[in-house]
Amino acid sequence: MARPVVGIISNSYLINDQYPVHAGGTMTSEAVARVADCMPLLIPVDPRFLTVDELLETCDGFVLTGGRPNVHPEEYGEPETEAHGAFDRCRDAITLPLVQACVERGQPFFGICRGFQEVNVAMGGTLYPEIRDLPGRMNHRMPPDGTLEEKFGLRHCVTMAAGGVFHNVLGATQVMTNTLHGQGIKTPGARIVIDGTAPDGTPEATYVRDAPGFTLAVQWHPEWNACDDPVSHALFAAFGKAAHEWVENGRKLPLRKTG
Repeated sequence: MARPVVGIISNSYLINDQYPVHAGGTMTSEAVARVADCMPLLIPVDPRFLTVDELLETCDGFVLTGGRPNVHPEEYGEPETEAHGAFDRCRDAITLPLVQACVERGQPFFGICRGFQEVNVAMGGTLYPEIRDLPGRMNHRMPPDGTLEEKFGLRHCVTMAAGGVFHNVLGATQVMTNTLHGQGIKTPGARIVIDGTAPDGTPEATYVRDAPGFTLAVQWHPEWNACDDPVSHALFAAFGKAAHEWVENGRKLPLRKTG
């Protein structure tokens, strides 16, 4: 039996500051293939090349990846400022309606970093442009120096709601995670449940209340070391299970309400 197809949302880059490409991290493909037991398919997110309807019919689930460009503040009703950084309006045009459609259909998705923020915006929420500038908040950005292992190293704990969705998936109410983001949730969108927070109160784990399918999203990067890290492995395994159930249910039937 063929594995479920998981669309991995790509990001736009320039090779040698000249040649445009759509790219995705190898570690995400590995997590999807080896832990979720699904076939990874890199998606060139640009409305000139594809539609949300085509993606919904082609893929059985989606990983909303991290990326340097941020969701444009116009998507949540705020003016653009220098603090908001770089943007990818083509990605916004695909991922935000994709999230909304998946919530309605019960089609599984897993949001990571920027993807976590996309889920919140798609559901009507807003974002802070820079978490570290807020009183009492820590610096959640990637360390500027060091090896890849050091940059993706575990840096703070995340506390999950006891008896909540993430507690059930992870088997713990506190886990250690990496942190490589600048922005974060300001106001949660409609039906967004903040199920896990950093020590400074920054939202780190969410799901969509009463969604018929898998809607988990995290602010950190579980694709790093997903085969061996127990937290990352549990998250991708749960997502993979949801994608397999989507296929088994005929790619159209609602799943049980799991977040």
